[in-house]
Amino acid sequence: MAQKRPAARQAAPAPKRQKLKASEGSWYEAYAGATADYYKKYMDKEWGVPIHGPGRSRDNKLFEMLSLEGAQAGLSWDCILRKRQAYRRAFDHFDLPTVAVGSPQAYSPKKVNLLMKSPGSGSEVIVKNRAKIESVLKNAKLCLEAAEEYGSFTKFLWSFVKGKPKVNRWKTSKQIPVVTKEAIAMSKELKRRNFGFVGPTVCYALMQSVGMVNDHPVNTPQWKRVNAIVERRFG
Repeated sequence: MAQKRPAARQAAPAPKRQKLKASEGSWYEAYAGATADYYKKYMDKEWGVPIHGPGRSRDNKLFEMLSLEGAQAGLSWDCILRKRQAYRRAFDHFDLPTVAVGSPQAYSPKKVNLLMKSPGSGSEVIVKNRAKIESVLKNAKLCLEAAEEYGSFTKFLWSFVKGKPKVNRWKTSKQIPVVTKEAIAMSKELKRRNFGFVGPTVCYALMQSVGMVNDHPVNTPQWKRVNAIVERRFG
């Protein structure tokens, strides 16, 4: 989750304006400092929509989000979201078997070194942190092991919310938690399995982003849209 703007930059809007902003769907500007169009699009269309169901594509997508959330540890989500395409290029669009069991030419210490030295700047390149890069490779293998045990990585990850999204009804963004008991349980189990960059805060950000919880404030268009998807898909 992106860090909030510094308090000094947050003007206190009048109640009427707050209501208008909620109806426009831009509540997250104050919540996460989200002002860029790509961030608004992500929050409007992706954040909180359940990534759930059979098929390797779901497992790959959850692996992608796990990797991106881990990459933003100590940074902002905005920073990682801008680099999303660079991450997809760097890790073969997060195809689990490729990343975990790729050829020596594709994923080896040499590959890590190449990513660390990749040319470009800004959104063109991933975060050049060796531990984070190496964790993606290690986590891919562990995702496949969990998938073998549970039938899919999706089933394993969603087991922490008993296979169904938790629909929250926060009235304001200030009520949205940073961590929950489910996130703590997920973090503890992932760490037990030797996953990297999976602290409780990272795990809860993952749960929010992949729709294990609907944390949009209840009076926003996004909450209504996600809730309708949850009702249609989960009953």
